[in-house]
Amino acid sequence: MNNLLNPKAGVACLLLAVVFTAAPSNAQDEAVLTVGEESVSLADFEHIFLKNNRDSLITQAALDEYMELFVNFKLKVQAAEALGMDTISTFQKELAGYRTQLARPYLTNNELLDELVRQAWERKQEEVRARHILVSCSAQANAADTLKAWKRADAMRTRILNGEDFNAVALSKAGSDDPSARDNGGDLGWFSAFQMVYPFEEAAYTTAVGELSPIVRTRYGYHFLEVTGRRDARGEIHAAHIMIRTKEGADDATMKAAEERINSIHDLLVNGGRWEELAMKMSQDASTASKGGELPWFGTGKMVEEFENAAFGLNEDGQISAPFKTSYGWHIVKRLEYRAPASFEASKRELQKKVSRDSRSELTRASFLKNLKVEYNFTFNGNVIKSLKRIAAKQDSVFFPGHPLANVPSKTIASTLMTIGDESASVADFVNYLNIVKIRNAESGANAIIDEQFASWSDKLLLDYEDARLEAKHDDFRLLMEEYHDGILLFELTDEKVWSKAVKDTAGLEAYHAVHVGDFMWETRAEVDIFSCANEKAVNAARKAVKKGKDLMEFQRDYNAENGNFITLTSGRFSKGDNTWSDKVLADAAASTLSEKAPVFATYEGGGEETVLVHVGDIRSPEPKTLAEARGQVIAAYQDHLEAQWIEALRAGTSLSVNKALLHSLAN
Repeated sequence: MNNLLNPKAGVACLLLAVVFTAAPSNAQDEAVLTVGEESVSLADFEHIFLKNNRDSLITQAALDEYMELFVNFKLKVQAAEALGMDTISTFQKELAGYRTQLARPYLTNNELLDELVRQAWERKQEEVRARHILVSCSAQANAADTLKAWKRADAMRTRILNGEDFNAVALSKAGSDDPSARDNGGDLGWFSAFQMVYPFEEAAYTTAVGELSPIVRTRYGYHFLEVTGRRDARGEIHAAHIMIRTKEGADDATMKAAEERINSIHDLLVNGGRWEELAMKMSQDASTASKGGELPWFGTGKMVEEFENAAFGLNEDGQISAPFKTSYGWHIVKRLEYRAPASFEASKRELQKKVSRDSRSELTRASFLKNLKVEYNFTFNGNVIKSLKRIAAKQDSVFFPGHPLANVPSKTIASTLMTIGDESASVADFVNYLNIVKIRNAESGANAIIDEQFASWSDKLLLDYEDARLEAKHDDFRLLMEEYHDGILLFELTDEKVWSKAVKDTAGLEAYHAVHVGDFMWETRAEVDIFSCANEKAVNAARKAVKKGKDLMEFQRDYNAENGNFITLTSGRFSKGDNTWSDKVLADAAASTLSEKAPVFATYEGGGEETVLVHVGDIRSPEPKTLAEARGQVIAAYQDHLEAQWIEALRAGTSLSVNKALLHSLAN
């Protein structure tokens, strides 16, 4: 229920899933509450009630209690609207920002998104090895260059299908444009989901071992690949290493010395040498030696293959490998910790984030737009598009900044170019869009640019059309936006009428405290000096200091400086529960077991061999707190008082009607 009273604190709760109970549709549409001229249907009230009482048994008493809070909520919102607070630009901007965020899940194909998340998890359970041939081709290349690149890739693929060696084709004249091909024949090593661009990943996971994939287009150009292996995912490992570095091209003697040195380190480890000490003293990896050779967590594709194989070949935490060589030098690896691939439920949220940021999210957007085109009977005039292409082709400078598309006939410019549902857009609208949008590939030709920009423009208008209808199409979104709308208004007006007013209204606060002073009382308090003493000598010294009226903080400092830190002093007035030793004093005082001889001392056994000496200055009876002492409590109480007065005034000035029989029909 508190979420209703504190709307900004309850924003997260507004996003929780809602469970609706079954009720006849006609009853759901009936008004369960009328506040002034506003009515709230049973279905809407049930929606809000269940979100804030998800785990509660629904009783008539609970419904009545919540209805009272809900009425107060509605009264405050109506008061804010009456003041025009919902027309202020800052309010509208804040609400629009929330709406943009909340609308996103409604503007994509969520079923396909779920499928892609599941697909990504399934792929992360397996690793693929492949080699590829690349023909570079810019995403902005014109049609002729694009076709030329595709034909070149197709020719190489055909040569391999006809029996030529993959490596030989990759390294041949006009072969692969991947510069690493001359070293590795295009071998990409092992990889899993999200480690390659999605079209490439898709080809790798849908091609059998030993087979060639179809030609794939990515932002790098055209590829085809051969899958050379599959294996279960290895998971992730946390490891440390000791390295003896070698330089490429070093002579045999240097390489032999490095091998002997790593072997001697391994012998020391096998015979009980401490890993951390040897790593710090002998490892030549400067970035990890000071940390005992510790490396960040890694999985497949993060380290060179020899290193990964050695690390994942260790079966137990604490196990060390035999020395092995990589292109960086000689290593010994120690396994610190291992974690297997995560379950679907454990990794689902992270995968959702990755999918939404990955190029595969374009699939969900494209699918959603396709469905919208069918739903809203999307049409466009293809002949006019062709006409615009012809006009643009004759205008050499078009699509460059400051050179808008010109010479479109007046009859054409006024005609309808596109329809979405009950709305239409003219050729003029599209031409205006072309004149303001930034064209990135102005060299690619009129046909390609017009097609690309029309697709971008029509997609935007489709999404805008759908966005404008979300409240009408989705009850849960409509109610969510109403709650944000009401919550922001409620927060602003309550702050003005209650929260900030209670803090700033000094005279009102003082008057309230004076009338209610009995509500803000100190309990019985002990005014004490508590000495925790390490030995009897310290106890006696503390007693003497009190009796002689010394400055006790100065005494503690001087005594500890001369004798060691044998005394700890705590002084103050303490109520019950504030301090363990003060509580004992209060209990002794209540039992009348404290000495009546001044100064009054009490001694208790401390922790270990300590003795706790308590000098009791006074036992103070219950007394009122000053406004300064009780300021936080008084402000909170004054806020409650102001709110109660405000609600009383709002209720007195507004007609209210609750259909109790309908309300109670929601009870279990």
